[in-house]
Amino acid sequence: MVRPTVSIEDHPEIAELRERFDRVAETPTAKSIDGLALLSGVYLAISPWVIGFHTVAPGLMINNLICGIAVAILALAFATAWGRTHGLSWVVPVLGVWAIVSPWLVRASHGAALDGGMIANNVITGLVILALGLAATTMARTRRGPAPTGGRH
Repeated sequence: MVRPTVSIEDHPEIAELRERFDRVAETPTAKSIDGLALLSGVYLAISPWVIGFHTVAPGLMINNLICGIAVAILALAFATAWGRTHGLSWVVPVLGVWAIVSPWLVRASHGAALDGGMIANNVITGLVILALGLAATTMARTRRGPAPTGGRH
């Protein structure tokens, strides 16, 4: 007897799990977290020009641009395809921590002078990204909706 081959993508438990994640993603809290993370990433990317250190600390400028774009892309992915991207939610808090410590680490490798504006910019923005990333990671672990019933399919 030949059994039909079922793709893991079509498995009922996978579909149910994606539905749960989609329900979590549609909550006002999730939408707020995704939107704020997107804005925080965009701000981090443009902050060297906003604060005015793009010519003084080119290493930090490139760092903030790349990290900010990464955070913004991840936030956009979470907002549009949470069921498929939630596994990357741990990356956002890591990028937040990196944004906090990067002024000192980039300065050590590039020799740029730091000022209070650069440090405050990265520390505050990094803390915001860290908090939003931890919230997104917590949502990834949250299971909403009814618990599965019955045995294995």
